[in-house]
Amino acid sequence: MQKTVISCFVTLGLFSFVGCGGGEGRGTSAGTGIDTGIDSGVDTGVDGETGGEDGDSQTNTGDGDGDGDTGDNSEGGEFKWDVLGVPDGGDACGGGGGGNDPTFSYLWAANSTQGTISKINTKTVTEEGRYIVRPDGAGSPSRTSVSLAGNVAVASRSGGVTKIYANPEDCQESNGMPGIQTSNSNQYLAWGEEECVAWHTPFGYASQRPVAWGAGTFNNGNCAYEEVELWTSGNNGGGSLDVIVLDGDDGSVVEMVEIPTGGGNLNSDFYGIYGGAVDGDGNFWGSQLGASGQLVRVFREDMTYEIYHPPGGPHYYGMTVDSEGYVWLCASVVTRYDPQNDAWATAQTGGNSGCMAEAGPDGLLWMAGGGGVIGVNRESLAVEKNWPSNGSYGVSIDFEGYVWAVAYGSNATKVDPDTGELWTYSGLVGAYTYSDMTGYALSNAGIPNG
Repeated sequence: MQKTVISCFVTLGLFSFVGCGGGEGRGTSAGTGIDTGIDSGVDTGVDGETGGEDGDSQTNTGDGDGDGDTGDNSEGGEFKWDVLGVPDGGDACGGGGGGNDPTFSYLWAANSTQGTISKINTKTVTEEGRYIVRPDGAGSPSRTSVSLAGNVAVASRSGGVTKIYANPEDCQESNGMPGIQTSNSNQYLAWGEEECVAWHTPFGYASQRPVAWGAGTFNNGNCAYEEVELWTSGNNGGGSLDVIVLDGDDGSVVEMVEIPTGGGNLNSDFYGIYGGAVDGDGNFWGSQLGASGQLVRVFREDMTYEIYHPPGGPHYYGMTVDSEGYVWLCASVVTRYDPQNDAWATAQTGGNSGCMAEAGPDGLLWMAGGGGVIGVNRESLAVEKNWPSNGSYGVSIDFEGYVWAVAYGSNATKVDPDTGELWTYSGLVGAYTYSDMTGYALSNAGIPNG
């Protein structure tokens, strides 16, 4: 397998290199990017969905930090494959080889029943921070998304979006106490005491699921991503939904468009957009639940939209956009949409919820299913791999190429896609996340065409 080589010595969002930095692009961690939303087990009553398998907690020997020691899941301490490119003109930020080891990489999992979000180091499989996401400590957070700077945004089902800095150096004094007060374990601080919460924007929607960062514009002058925006959506409850663009710096509403929900379908009408993602051209894709749920694309340039009708049948939960621009809808089947040719392809895979694609045309699509993770050939749609993972609803990929599964309950499990070896962190509380929890998907979709 190939070692990752990146030629720009910069602090480039998800990776940290020697050289310049600052601004939105100065974060040095990896987090979550496209939203592949599923909603199972946490909601009661209106959702009417059942819980999933938590699975037995299982932790293999080894520290999982990728340093090549016994028990690690990296080959010789090297990355498993190339995962991130340098934006056009990136060489102006430094040049030369090396810079191939990320300082840190995070997965962000929403603790829905606790009203918090956890920051998990993907190399050590340990929790390094936990944060309340609304002033009232409620809201039932679910979807998470990570910018190319590594900062996370989380949407609450009952309304509201919150941004949290990944790098404590970016956190701002706000509580009047000397120094920066922030969580560094699975213990969270009270709202107003925690200073790594960048902003919170309240919304009054009955259902607000998706959240998805856009890539922004890379500025060679300061080696930072600028004009970074965040997409979200809420249901109006009257046959329409809003798709909203937020300013990534302060959370203010930049633009909004109203779209019909489709009508006549309880799931799509109530939930509105269920999962969301941003493609390489900066446009937003949103999927709906239900056999007649719509797929929506909103064009960032003018906020016009197009509506597509997927093949009927399953309730599509997860969704993602891959590096080739295909849109994937995931449930008990997998459905691929080709926007260039307006073509659909569907296959039975045994999945049940979240999904995310590896980089490159030969990478697999990984789905949650049967308490494990399923690797699907993106061309033939045939299942090539199937590994247990101590339960799974949400699926993400980290920047060393390992597949992560977050079960409804307490488990977040890191899986070696080649061998099935796994490492489990079992300290979550009512976890429920199936979106781009690491930022991997955004880096694939956002950089090539962005």
